[in-house]
Amino acid sequence: MKCIIVEDEPLAREGMRMNIEEVDKLELVGSFENAMQANDFLAENEVDLMFLDIQMPGMTGLDFLKTLKVQPLVVLTTAYPQFALESYDLDVIDYLVKPIRIERFIKAVNKARELHELKNSAKSQIESFEENYIFVKADRKYVKIFFTEINYIEGLKDYVIIHTDKVKIMTAMNLKTIHSRLPEDIFARINKSFIININHIKEIDADYVILKGNEVPIGRIFRDDFINNYVNKRLIKR
Repeated sequence: MKCIIVEDEPLAREGMRMNIEEVDKLELVGSFENAMQANDFLAENEVDLMFLDIQMPGMTGLDFLKTLKVQPLVVLTTAYPQFALESYDLDVIDYLVKPIRIERFIKAVNKARELHELKNSAKSQIESFEENYIFVKADRKYVKIFFTEINYIEGLKDYVIIHTDKVKIMTAMNLKTIHSRLPEDIFARINKSFIININHIKEIDADYVILKGNEVPIGRIFRDDFINNYVNKRLIKR
């Protein structure tokens, strides 16, 4: 994957460059100290993955993302973990807190590589919705997926990834469209990038829903509706 670094601190840029060199499947094609330099490069070059610092002079990383109509896969880097929840509203795939450990870096890269491969091979589309299942067309086959099998659905711009225990299927459809056609008593949108199956919820805290080992962040603009519609109605009170 072709990747770039956007980071204003020279030592942090060098550290990220060294991490990238440890991964055979990554090719560093640019390193920039501010968002404007990166923007000019993205306008003229194809990039698969961007490692983007949040706190930069001038335009912050989050503000930069909001300006991009077409963006590569993005991994945010920062010394301030409080930005994590806001980042999930901007279709980023991971969030690394400095100092970045190499094992955590590799985990983010593996996720990016998996999504990159899924996107490149995505030939599927949702063919039909029935009472308790959907059909997905993938590689000339129709795959039947029961609603009970779906743990959550992740949105990436004009694609969605349907996560089950056994498979992940990417289809060319935005999250709003698929959410509008799923049963509301089973599926809840809790973030700009995620729809969850409420039957697979294990725990809920202030910022995350835990389901089958995965933490899914609750977006600020979705929190009240989710709590009112899916938690309070089922809450046992003394």
